[in-house]
Amino acid sequence: MNFLSRYLPFVAAMALVVVASNILVQFPMQGQIGGLSLADLLTWGAFTYPFSFLVTDLANRRYGPAVARKVVFVGFMTAVICSILVPPFLFRHGLIEFETAADRLVRIAAASGAAFLTAQLLDVTVFNRLRRQSWWRAPIVGTLVGSIFDTVVFFGVAFSAAFAFAGPNDSFALETAPLMGVLPVETMRWVSWALGDLSVKLIIAVVALIPYRLLATRWSQPAVAV
Repeated sequence: MNFLSRYLPFVAAMALVVVASNILVQFPMQGQIGGLSLADLLTWGAFTYPFSFLVTDLANRRYGPAVARKVVFVGFMTAVICSILVPPFLFRHGLIEFETAADRLVRIAAASGAAFLTAQLLDVTVFNRLRRQSWWRAPIVGTLVGSIFDTVVFFGVAFSAAFAFAGPNDSFALETAPLMGVLPVETMRWVSWALGDLSVKLIIAVVALIPYRLLATRWSQPAVAV
């Protein structure tokens, strides 16, 4: 009962964010900014996933790093399972137009799990070291560092040719195109996807300071984890 009353809100929130992100990542963001097609850079999942850092930071602020790590492991298991099960489900119900091969699903699941675990545990460590400084420093620095690692690990493992041992490559992702779709520099498409994804994560990291501040001020002293 103690677990349910204290930790379940954070566990449920993390699972909700991860499930929503794994669904929304299948849907490109439609729109045009000048010559830039947003669908070539972003999915709707880029706007929900960064809130996983907010959940981790709030759990850390309230109950400390041990509980925050437990919340992270729940998110890790959810991320891996969703990465394998969600795309085929959406395809069977006609919600996405393409079917991902099973071996590609395994590689994406590995990328998703590795990125999530690395970034979130790093966020917990950084947050805990800075928690006694200005109220905004721990969440913003932890989230920024975690977001960078998350982007590098996920897109590197999922799409870089260097990780072909983890599963087949995505030929479209490895084709060269103008950086960010408009810049006069040619690079592999997955690099532009990573930069677009990271840009949104950094913006959301700043926006998430608002709910963090509102909730954290209710907890003048960290609760004792039991």
